[in-house]
Amino acid sequence: MSTVTDLRISSDKNELDVEMIYAFLSQETPWAKGMPRETLERAIAGSLCFGGYLGDQTGDYASGKQVAFARVVTDHATFAYLCDVFVLPEYRGKGYAHALLTQLFASESLQGLRRIMLATTDAHHVYRPHGFSALSNPELFMEVHNADVYRSA
Repeated sequence: MSTVTDLRISSDKNELDVEMIYAFLSQETPWAKGMPRETLERAIAGSLCFGGYLGDQTGDYASGKQVAFARVVTDHATFAYLCDVFVLPEYRGKGYAHALLTQLFASESLQGLRRIMLATTDAHHVYRPHGFSALSNPELFMEVHNADVYRSA
């Protein structure tokens, strides 16, 4: 079984395996199913992104495989929205999501923010240890939500 020390986390967008990220998000997730590749590329370009990488058998992380991803939309001053967080299914249960989120929240760009938000249907247990809770005043929040945006594009 792998340990968290096996995972190298980087915010260098040049290291991202965009093809793997696109395949996973557009085919395996309900929130991005059918997303055009150009949309993902624009989202990555305008966001703070983190990748989790495993080294090869020799421990060489430079040739390692990306197994985790997270994206943060932020103004780097007051607000951030955490999204597109995943660990590939075959690598789950090894602490990689926790390690990814720990390093993400330690990022200088995310210090001193007034609010960080996310939406999740089934991973509340992943985010609670990082300080997330249900909205304290849900009546304050509104949204424009176009669930079919990728089907109509």
